[in-house]
Amino acid sequence: MTAVVADQLPDADAVYAVLARLAAELGLRIEPRKNGRMALVGPDGRRVQAWRENYPYPQRLGRKAYEPAKRKLQIELLKLQRSVKTSGGRVLILFEGRDAAGKGGTIRRFTENLNPRGARVVALDKPDEHEQGENYLRRYLPHMPTGGEIVMFDRSWYNRAGVEQVMGFCQPDEYATFLLDAPEFERSLIAHGIAVIKLWFSITRTEQLSRFVSRQDDPVKRWKLSPVDLASLDKWDEYTRAKEAMFARTDVLAAPWTVIRSNDKKRARLEAMRYVLTLFDYEGKDASVVGHVDPLITGGVGPLPELTAAESEPVLAPLKRSRIPAAALPEFSGTGSAVPLTARALPAHLVQGDPGGHPGVERFGAADRNLHDQVALLGDQPGQPPAL
Repeated sequence: MTAVVADQLPDADAVYAVLARLAAELGLRIEPRKNGRMALVGPDGRRVQAWRENYPYPQRLGRKAYEPAKRKLQIELLKLQRSVKTSGGRVLILFEGRDAAGKGGTIRRFTENLNPRGARVVALDKPDEHEQGENYLRRYLPHMPTGGEIVMFDRSWYNRAGVEQVMGFCQPDEYATFLLDAPEFERSLIAHGIAVIKLWFSITRTEQLSRFVSRQDDPVKRWKLSPVDLASLDKWDEYTRAKEAMFARTDVLAAPWTVIRSNDKKRARLEAMRYVLTLFDYEGKDASVVGHVDPLITGGVGPLPELTAAESEPVLAPLKRSRIPAAALPEFSGTGSAVPLTARALPAHLVQGDPGGHPGVERFGAADRNLHDQVALLGDQPGQPPAL
Protein backbone atom coordinates (compact mmCIF):
# COMPACT_ATOMS: atom_id res chain seq x y z
CA MET A 1 0.00 0.00 0.00
CA THR A 2 1.39 3.41 -0.97
CA ALA A 3 1.73 5.83 1.94
CA VAL A 4 -0.32 9.01 1.82
CA VAL A 5 1.94 12.05 1.57
CA ALA A 6 0.09 15.35 1.33
CA ASP A 7 0.83 17.64 -1.62
CA GLN A 8 3.21 15.17 -3.26
CA LEU A 9 2.52 13.22 -6.42
CA PRO A 10 3.33 9.52 -6.05
CA ASP A 11 6.12 8.03 -8.12
CA ALA A 12 4.82 6.91 -11.52
CA ASP A 13 6.23 3.38 -11.19
CA ALA A 14 4.67 3.02 -7.77
CA VAL A 15 1.32 4.15 -9.13
CA TYR A 16 1.40 1.66 -11.99
CA ALA A 17 2.35 -1.11 -9.55
CA VAL A 18 -0.72 -0.37 -7.45
CA LEU A 19 -2.99 -0.11 -10.49
CA ALA A 20 -1.60 -3.35 -11.95
CA ARG A 21 -2.19 -5.20 -8.69
CA LEU A 22 -5.79 -3.97 -8.47
CA ALA A 23 -6.36 -4.93 -12.12
CA ALA A 24 -5.05 -8.43 -11.38
CA GLU A 25 -7.54 -8.74 -8.53
CA LEU A 26 -10.29 -8.16 -11.10
CA GLY A 27 -8.76 -10.67 -13.54
CA LEU A 28 -7.42 -7.93 -15.81
CA ARG A 29 -4.07 -6.52 -16.94
CA ILE A 30 -2.75 -3.08 -17.87
CA GLU A 31 -1.03 -3.12 -21.26
CA PRO A 32 0.02 -0.52 -23.86
CA ARG A 33 -2.18 -0.30 -26.95
CA LYS A 34 -1.13 0.48 -30.51
CA ASN A 35 -1.40 4.21 -29.85
CA GLY A 36 1.03 3.87 -26.97
CA ARG A 37 -1.59 4.55 -24.30
CA MET A 38 -2.15 2.17 -21.42
CA ALA A 39 -5.47 0.36 -21.12
CA LEU A 40 -7.20 -2.40 -19.20
CA VAL A 41 -7.29 -5.69 -21.08
CA GLY A 42 -8.97 -8.99 -20.33
CA PRO A 43 -7.49 -12.51 -20.31
CA ASP A 44 -8.00 -12.66 -24.09
CA GLY A 45 -5.85 -9.53 -24.61
CA ARG A 46 -8.77 -7.41 -25.77
CA ARG A 47 -9.42 -4.00 -24.32
CA VAL A 48 -12.10 -4.12 -21.64
CA GLN A 49 -15.17 -1.91 -22.10
CA ALA A 50 -15.30 -1.15 -18.40
CA TRP A 51 -18.12 1.36 -18.73
CA ARG A 52 -20.53 -1.45 -19.70
CA GLU A 53 -20.32 -3.02 -16.23
CA ASN A 54 -23.83 -2.99 -14.75
CA TYR A 55 -24.89 -0.31 -17.24
CA PRO A 56 -28.40 -0.27 -18.79
CA TYR A 57 -27.37 0.81 -22.32
CA PRO A 58 -25.32 -1.26 -24.79
CA GLN A 59 -23.71 1.79 -26.42
CA ARG A 60 -22.31 5.02 -25.04
CA LEU A 61 -23.95 8.23 -26.15
CA GLY A 62 -22.22 9.50 -29.29
CA ARG A 63 -20.92 13.03 -29.72
CA LYS A 64 -23.35 13.77 -32.58
CA ALA A 65 -26.28 13.25 -30.22
CA TYR A 66 -24.54 14.67 -27.15
CA GLU A 67 -23.38 18.08 -28.40
CA PRO A 68 -26.76 19.40 -29.64
CA ALA A 69 -28.52 18.10 -26.52
CA LYS A 70 -25.89 19.68 -24.27
CA ARG A 71 -26.23 23.06 -26.01
CA LYS A 72 -30.02 23.08 -25.65
CA LEU A 73 -29.83 22.22 -21.96
CA GLN A 74 -27.16 24.87 -21.39
CA ILE A 75 -29.51 27.44 -22.94
CA GLU A 76 -32.14 26.33 -20.43
CA LEU A 77 -29.59 26.71 -17.62
CA LEU A 78 -29.02 30.28 -18.76
CA LYS A 79 -32.76 30.92 -18.58
CA LEU A 80 -32.80 29.46 -15.07
CA GLN A 81 -29.85 31.63 -14.07
CA ARG A 82 -31.57 34.77 -15.34
CA SER A 83 -34.69 33.88 -13.39
CA VAL A 84 -32.70 33.22 -10.21
CA LYS A 85 -30.81 36.49 -10.70
CA THR A 86 -33.98 38.49 -11.27
CA SER A 87 -35.78 37.01 -8.27
CA GLY A 88 -32.82 37.08 -5.91
CA GLY A 89 -33.10 33.34 -5.47
CA ARG A 90 -30.37 31.11 -4.08
CA VAL A 91 -29.56 27.66 -5.42
CA LEU A 92 -27.00 25.24 -3.98
CA ILE A 93 -26.00 22.06 -5.83
CA LEU A 94 -23.75 19.45 -4.21
CA PHE A 95 -21.76 17.17 -6.53
CA GLU A 96 -20.65 14.03 -4.69
CA GLY A 97 -19.51 10.54 -5.62
CA ARG A 98 -16.50 8.26 -5.68
CA ASP A 99 -13.17 9.40 -7.07
CA ALA A 100 -13.21 9.66 -10.89
CA ALA A 101 -17.01 9.51 -11.02
CA GLY A 102 -17.25 12.54 -13.31
CA LYS A 103 -18.21 15.30 -10.88
CA GLY A 104 -15.70 17.87 -12.13
CA GLY A 105 -16.49 17.27 -15.79
CA THR A 106 -20.20 17.67 -15.14
CA ILE A 107 -19.64 20.92 -13.23
CA ARG A 108 -17.64 22.27 -16.17
CA ARG A 109 -20.56 21.57 -18.50
CA PHE A 110 -22.94 23.27 -16.08
CA THR A 111 -20.83 26.42 -15.94
CA GLU A 112 -19.53 26.43 -19.52
CA ASN A 113 -21.91 29.15 -20.69
CA LEU A 114 -23.27 30.56 -17.43
CA ASN A 115 -22.54 34.14 -16.41
CA PRO A 116 -19.69 33.80 -13.88
CA ARG A 117 -21.09 36.77 -11.95
CA GLY A 118 -24.06 34.66 -10.91
CA ALA A 119 -22.58 31.16 -10.82
CA ARG A 120 -19.79 29.99 -8.56
CA VAL A 121 -17.91 26.72 -7.98
CA VAL A 122 -16.63 25.93 -4.49
CA ALA A 123 -13.93 23.27 -4.03
CA LEU A 124 -12.50 23.61 -0.54
CA ASP A 125 -9.19 22.14 0.57
CA LYS A 126 -8.94 19.87 3.59
CA PRO A 127 -10.11 21.53 6.81
CA ASP A 128 -7.66 23.25 9.10
CA GLU A 129 -7.20 21.88 12.59
CA HIS A 130 -9.57 24.43 14.11
CA GLU A 131 -12.25 23.44 11.55
CA GLN A 132 -12.17 19.73 12.38
CA GLY A 133 -14.50 19.63 15.36
CA GLU A 134 -17.62 21.66 16.05
CA ASN A 135 -16.57 24.23 13.46
CA TYR A 136 -16.68 21.68 10.62
CA LEU A 137 -20.04 22.66 9.11
CA ARG A 138 -19.52 26.34 9.91
CA ARG A 139 -16.59 26.50 7.50
CA TYR A 140 -19.05 26.12 4.61
CA LEU A 141 -21.36 28.98 5.61
CA PRO A 142 -19.31 31.80 4.03
CA HIS A 143 -19.57 29.98 0.68
CA MET A 144 -23.37 29.76 0.56
CA PRO A 145 -25.13 31.43 -2.37
CA THR A 146 -26.08 35.07 -1.95
CA GLY A 147 -29.15 36.59 -3.58
CA GLY A 148 -29.33 35.73 -7.28
CA GLU A 149 -26.56 33.12 -7.17
CA ILE A 150 -26.19 29.47 -8.15
CA VAL A 151 -23.36 27.81 -6.23
CA MET A 152 -21.96 24.38 -7.07
CA PHE A 153 -19.89 22.44 -4.54
CA ASP A 154 -17.27 20.13 -6.06
CA ARG A 155 -17.44 17.91 -3.00
CA SER A 156 -18.91 19.36 0.13
CA TRP A 157 -19.35 18.69 3.82
CA TYR A 158 -19.97 15.06 2.84
CA ASN A 159 -16.20 14.61 2.68
CA ARG A 160 -16.59 13.81 6.36
CA ALA A 161 -18.92 10.90 5.60
CA GLY A 162 -16.59 9.57 2.89
CA VAL A 163 -12.87 10.08 2.61
CA GLU A 164 -12.37 11.51 6.11
CA GLN A 165 -14.15 8.61 7.77
CA VAL A 166 -12.63 5.88 5.59
CA MET A 167 -9.08 7.23 5.69
CA GLY A 168 -9.17 8.06 9.39
CA PHE A 169 -8.85 11.83 8.91
CA CYS A 170 -11.54 12.54 11.52
CA GLN A 171 -12.32 11.08 14.91
CA PRO A 172 -15.18 8.54 15.34
CA ASP A 173 -17.11 10.98 17.52
CA GLU A 174 -16.70 13.73 14.90
CA TYR A 175 -18.06 11.37 12.24
CA ALA A 176 -21.03 10.35 14.39
CA THR A 177 -21.80 13.98 15.20
CA PHE A 178 -21.69 14.88 11.51
CA LEU A 179 -24.28 12.25 10.57
CA LEU A 180 -26.60 13.74 13.18
CA ASP A 181 -25.92 17.38 12.31
CA ALA A 182 -25.88 17.31 8.48
CA PRO A 183 -29.63 16.78 7.92
CA GLU A 184 -30.52 19.55 10.38
CA PHE A 185 -27.95 21.84 8.78
CA GLU A 186 -29.56 21.28 5.38
CA ARG A 187 -33.09 21.74 6.74
CA SER A 188 -31.98 25.09 8.13
CA LEU A 189 -30.57 26.16 4.78
CA ILE A 190 -33.83 25.22 3.06
CA ALA A 191 -35.95 26.90 5.72
CA HIS A 192 -34.12 30.14 5.05
CA GLY A 193 -34.61 30.15 1.31
CA ILE A 194 -31.75 28.13 -0.18
CA ALA A 195 -32.71 25.37 -2.61
CA VAL A 196 -30.44 22.42 -1.75
CA ILE A 197 -29.87 19.79 -4.46
CA LYS A 198 -27.69 16.75 -3.67
CA LEU A 199 -26.31 14.69 -6.57
CA TRP A 200 -24.40 11.43 -6.14
CA PHE A 201 -22.46 10.26 -9.21
CA SER A 202 -22.33 6.48 -9.35
CA ILE A 203 -19.44 4.59 -10.94
CA THR A 204 -18.55 0.91 -10.94
CA ARG A 205 -15.26 -0.51 -9.74
CA THR A 206 -13.82 -1.54 -13.09
CA GLU A 207 -14.72 1.77 -14.73
CA GLN A 208 -13.15 3.69 -11.85
CA LEU A 209 -9.93 1.70 -12.29
CA SER A 210 -10.01 2.33 -16.04
CA ARG A 211 -10.28 6.08 -15.46
CA PHE A 212 -7.41 6.02 -13.00
CA VAL A 213 -5.26 4.23 -15.58
CA SER A 214 -6.21 6.92 -18.11
CA ARG A 215 -5.37 9.69 -15.65
CA GLN A 216 -1.95 8.31 -14.85
CA ASP A 217 -1.20 7.86 -18.55
CA ASP A 218 -2.08 11.47 -19.46
CA PRO A 219 0.36 14.18 -18.27
CA VAL A 220 -2.35 16.86 -18.16
CA LYS A 221 -4.63 14.65 -16.03
CA ARG A 222 -2.03 13.06 -13.76
CA TRP A 223 -2.57 15.70 -11.07
CA LYS A 224 -6.09 14.34 -10.61
CA LEU A 225 -4.67 11.11 -9.16
CA SER A 226 -3.77 12.41 -5.72
CA PRO A 227 -1.98 10.46 -2.98
CA VAL A 228 -5.31 10.11 -1.17
CA ASP A 229 -6.93 8.74 -4.34
CA LEU A 230 -4.16 6.20 -4.67
CA ALA A 231 -4.41 5.18 -1.03
CA SER A 232 -8.19 4.87 -1.42
CA LEU A 233 -8.02 2.37 -4.28
CA ASP A 234 -7.70 -0.54 -1.88
CA LYS A 235 -10.75 0.57 0.06
CA TRP A 236 -13.64 0.02 -2.33
CA ASP A 237 -15.72 -1.94 0.18
CA GLU A 238 -14.95 0.51 2.98
CA TYR A 239 -16.22 3.36 0.80
CA THR A 240 -19.31 1.33 -0.02
CA ARG A 241 -20.10 0.88 3.67
CA ALA A 242 -19.51 4.58 4.26
CA LYS A 243 -21.82 5.43 1.36
CA GLU A 244 -24.55 3.17 2.73
CA ALA A 245 -24.31 4.77 6.17
CA MET A 246 -24.37 8.24 4.64
CA PHE A 247 -27.46 7.51 2.55
CA ALA A 248 -29.22 5.89 5.51
CA ARG A 249 -28.72 8.93 7.74
CA THR A 250 -28.82 11.86 5.28
CA ASP A 251 -31.33 10.88 2.56
CA VAL A 252 -34.04 12.88 4.28
CA LEU A 253 -37.33 14.34 3.13
CA ALA A 254 -36.08 17.91 3.13
CA ALA A 255 -32.89 17.15 1.19
CA PRO A 256 -32.97 13.79 -0.62
CA TRP A 257 -30.09 12.29 -2.59
CA THR A 258 -30.40 11.84 -6.34
CA VAL A 259 -28.19 9.13 -7.86
CA ILE A 260 -26.86 9.46 -11.41
CA ARG A 261 -25.19 6.49 -13.09
CA SER A 262 -22.02 7.96 -14.59
CA ASN A 263 -20.22 5.09 -16.32
CA ASP A 264 -21.18 6.93 -19.52
CA LYS A 265 -19.94 10.47 -18.81
CA LYS A 266 -21.94 12.13 -21.56
CA ARG A 267 -25.26 10.67 -20.46
CA ALA A 268 -24.49 11.55 -16.84
CA ARG A 269 -23.76 15.20 -17.70
CA LEU A 270 -26.97 15.60 -19.66
CA GLU A 271 -29.05 13.87 -17.00
CA ALA A 272 -27.61 16.01 -14.21
CA MET A 273 -28.47 19.21 -16.09
CA ARG A 274 -31.89 17.86 -16.99
CA TYR A 275 -32.69 16.83 -13.44
CA VAL A 276 -31.82 20.25 -11.98
CA LEU A 277 -33.92 21.98 -14.64
CA THR A 278 -36.96 19.79 -13.86
CA LEU A 279 -37.00 21.17 -10.31
CA PHE A 280 -37.75 24.76 -11.28
CA ASP A 281 -40.27 26.85 -13.13
CA TYR A 282 -38.57 29.79 -14.84
CA GLU A 283 -39.40 32.28 -17.55
CA GLY A 284 -39.19 30.87 -21.07
CA LYS A 285 -38.77 27.25 -19.98
CA ASP A 286 -38.90 24.90 -22.97
CA ALA A 287 -40.50 21.77 -21.59
CA SER A 288 -39.77 19.88 -24.81
CA VAL A 289 -36.03 20.42 -24.26
CA VAL A 290 -35.98 19.73 -20.53
CA GLY A 291 -38.20 16.68 -20.88
CA HIS A 292 -38.06 14.04 -18.15
CA VAL A 293 -35.14 12.38 -16.44
CA ASP A 294 -34.15 8.93 -17.68
CA PRO A 295 -35.21 6.48 -14.94
CA LEU A 296 -32.46 4.08 -16.05
CA ILE A 297 -29.81 6.73 -15.33
CA THR A 298 -31.28 8.99 -12.65
CA GLY A 299 -33.22 8.07 -9.53
CA GLY A 300 -33.45 8.09 -5.79
CA VAL A 301 -31.51 5.95 -3.36
CA GLY A 302 -32.71 2.39 -3.91
CA PRO A 303 -31.85 -0.98 -2.40
CA LEU A 304 -28.14 -1.45 -1.79
CA PRO A 305 -26.73 -4.85 -2.78
CA GLU A 306 -24.81 -7.10 -0.45
CA LEU A 307 -21.08 -6.49 -0.67
CA THR A 308 -19.24 -8.70 -3.11
CA ALA A 309 -15.86 -8.52 -4.81
CA ALA A 310 -17.51 -6.84 -7.81
CA GLU A 311 -19.90 -4.64 -5.83
CA SER A 312 -21.37 -1.90 -7.95
CA GLU A 313 -23.39 1.20 -7.17
CA PRO A 314 -26.91 1.26 -5.68
CA VAL A 315 -29.99 0.19 -7.54
CA LEU A 316 -31.96 3.25 -8.60
CA ALA A 317 -35.33 3.88 -7.03
CA PRO A 318 -37.99 5.93 -8.84
CA LEU A 319 -37.82 9.61 -7.99
CA LYS A 320 -40.54 10.35 -5.46
CA ARG A 321 -41.96 13.68 -6.54
CA SER A 322 -43.50 14.38 -3.13
CA ARG A 323 -40.58 13.60 -0.85
CA ILE A 324 -40.64 17.04 0.79
CA PRO A 325 -43.91 17.95 2.50
CA ALA A 326 -45.01 21.56 2.19
CA ALA A 327 -44.70 21.93 5.96
CA ALA A 328 -40.96 21.34 5.69
CA LEU A 329 -40.48 24.58 3.75
CA PRO A 330 -40.93 28.15 4.98
CA GLU A 331 -44.18 30.01 4.52
CA PHE A 332 -43.94 32.61 1.77
CA SER A 333 -46.06 35.66 1.13
CA GLY A 334 -47.05 37.19 -2.18
CA THR A 335 -48.18 35.27 -5.22
CA GLY A 336 -46.15 32.17 -4.47
CA SER A 337 -47.02 29.44 -2.00
CA ALA A 338 -44.74 27.12 -0.12
CA VAL A 339 -44.29 24.01 -2.25
CA PRO A 340 -42.12 20.92 -1.96
CA LEU A 341 -38.91 21.16 -3.96
CA THR A 342 -39.50 17.78 -5.56
CA ALA A 343 -43.29 17.74 -5.53
CA ARG A 344 -43.38 19.97 -8.61
CA ALA A 345 -41.17 22.52 -10.25
CA LEU A 346 -40.17 25.23 -7.80
CA PRO A 347 -40.66 28.78 -9.08
CA ALA A 348 -37.34 30.56 -8.91
CA HIS A 349 -38.86 33.46 -6.95
CA LEU A 350 -39.53 31.10 -4.03
CA VAL A 351 -35.84 30.86 -3.20
CA GLN A 352 -35.49 34.46 -2.12
CA GLY A 353 -31.98 35.70 -1.47
CA ASP A 354 -30.28 38.02 0.94
CA PRO A 355 -29.57 41.39 -0.73
CA GLY A 356 -27.02 42.34 1.88
CA GLY A 357 -23.92 41.42 -0.09
CA HIS A 358 -21.26 38.74 0.26
CA PRO A 359 -21.59 36.71 3.47
CA GLY A 360 -18.19 37.12 5.11
CA VAL A 361 -17.17 35.01 8.04
CA GLU A 362 -17.76 37.84 10.50
CA ARG A 363 -21.44 38.06 9.53
CA PHE A 364 -22.14 34.72 11.17
CA GLY A 365 -21.30 35.95 14.64
CA ALA A 366 -19.36 34.34 17.46
CA ALA A 367 -18.19 30.77 17.26
CA ASP A 368 -20.40 29.76 20.19
CA ARG A 369 -23.60 30.45 18.19
CA ASN A 370 -25.27 27.20 17.15
CA LEU A 371 -25.54 26.18 13.51
CA HIS A 372 -29.25 26.90 13.19
CA ASP A 373 -28.80 30.45 14.47
CA GLN A 374 -25.85 30.98 12.12
CA VAL A 375 -27.86 29.76 9.15
CA ALA A 376 -30.68 32.08 10.20
CA LEU A 377 -28.38 35.04 9.58
CA LEU A 378 -28.36 34.11 5.90
CA GLY A 379 -31.96 35.37 5.75
CA ASP A 380 -33.26 38.90 5.59
CA GLN A 381 -33.86 39.02 9.34
CA PRO A 382 -32.00 36.91 11.94
CA GLY A 383 -34.08 33.92 12.92
CA GLN A 384 -36.81 34.67 10.36
CA PRO A 385 -37.53 33.18 6.91
CA PRO A 386 -36.51 35.53 4.12
CA ALA A 387 -39.28 37.80 2.89
CA LEU A 388 -40.24 38.30 -0.73
